Amino acid sequence: MVSNRVIDFNAAQQAGGVGVAIYNTLEQHSGFWFGWDGQIEESGSPEPKSITVGGHTTVTEPLTEPDYNDYYLGYSNSVLWPVFHNRLDLAQFEAGYYSSYVAVNQRFARHLAPLLQPDDVIWVHDYHLVPMALELRKLGVENPIGFFLHIPIGPAQAMLAIPENKEIARALGAYDLIGLQTQSDVRNLIDFLQQSVAGRLLPSGRIRVFEAELDIGCFPVGIDPNDFAFGPGEAEALPPTETGDLHQIIGIDRLDYTKGLPQKFRAYGKFLEEYPEYRRRIVLSQFAPPTRESVEAYADIKAELESLAGSINGRYGELDWVPINYIHRTIPRSELRDIYRTSRVGLVTPLKDGMNLVAKEYIASQDPKDPGVLVMSKFAGAADQLPDCVLVNPYDIADIVQGIRIALEMPRDERCARHEKLLRNVRKSDSNAWSRSFFSELAKAGQRRAGRFSKSSDMAKALERLQASVKKNSTHSRAAANVGT
Repeated sequence: MVSNRVIDFNAAQQAGGVGVAIYNTLEQHSGFWFGWDGQIEESGSPEPKSITVGGHTTVTEPLTEPDYNDYYLGYSNSVLWPVFHNRLDLAQFEAGYYSSYVAVNQRFARHLAPLLQPDDVIWVHDYHLVPMALELRKLGVENPIGFFLHIPIGPAQAMLAIPENKEIARALGAYDLIGLQTQSDVRNLIDFLQQSVAGRLLPSGRIRVFEAELDIGCFPVGIDPNDFAFGPGEAEALPPTETGDLHQIIGIDRLDYTKGLPQKFRAYGKFLEEYPEYRRRIVLSQFAPPTRESVEAYADIKAELESLAGSINGRYGELDWVPINYIHRTIPRSELRDIYRTSRVGLVTPLKDGMNLVAKEYIASQDPKDPGVLVMSKFAGAADQLPDCVLVNPYDIADIVQGIRIALEMPRDERCARHEKLLRNVRKSDSNAWSRSFFSELAKAGQRRAGRFSKSSDMAKALERLQASVKKNSTHSRAAANVGT
């Protein structure tokens, strides 16, 4: 497993999103996790270090301060992140970050390559490491390499705006398999490869990029629902879902301009204006953990949210009731389940999101006999899998207002019926199903790419072992599901 950031296994409560998905996969397969340890050095030549905790091995290295500024904050988050989310207006194309982006990928590849065994399979994660496979190939690595993009990918015309779009396309062509969250993302990537470097879609369904052929597929990432399910007696120990007539609406989003937080706050304020009977009966608790605060766009969104929260609280608040609890800090993962369970409405309003695991966590945490209601943006990747939630257009404040009203007024029978379908989908496409399906397709893609490997070769044995592992884990997951049922 290779990702930009490797979580600290001694502090699991910090993990979320990509980190949890990778951790859950390493629970099913032997291997190690390579990437940045989150530390920043002023200068020097970072070297990797290996740590094993509870049977899990990580190989990490720090970034230098120039790396952090140009590779991480610069190209990854000030060029690729806004473009992939179709926000060309926020992309800093002219800053010259690309050389640092490639240099860090080259260094990571140079440090990873000597650690690889002939039968290893490599899974690279997310937009920070697009060039990783190409750099490994230059070093002679022929192992199967897969890439998964956890965020959405913009339409081809947005991607073509990247000055280095041909280099990005060539780098993607070095992978055997690219996994994306939605079918829309798959179409966007194929369109980009066709328009950027004349990629050619083959009758087999693969796509040719220069001399390489690769597979592109949809693999929606999931959670482990058991992490959020309540055992005997646990739910009864929780405080009631409501205090008197007070219902909690919960929002948990990183502080990011893609998450639709200003739209959420404005819609909530509009709801209180149009439905005054709900004043003193509801509260919006919005957790917005800080992220990339030194990037100008993030400082702007922080200031805007603080202003909106203050305005709404000043206009509608009373001595014994504050309409918005705006909390700008990270929540320990261990507390999430209880927060979700005691919230009548989960409000998820991204303008664009790869998947959004908060939505799935909220569903998995609910009491099936008296569940809360998920109100979610139709532009979250999870909307494709969870059509039985209340879907809204985050660009339409009135639509969010009506979504909140529908959720608060939904009768219990309807809430239960919707939740049953939603939970079924969350369980069907959990984290094990995600990693199992990706590994299975990576094994096949590796075999197609490496026709030059003989039956007796290390690589052929590796692919056979991987397929056997996938089949074994699939059997165990089905058995567990049957027991749970």
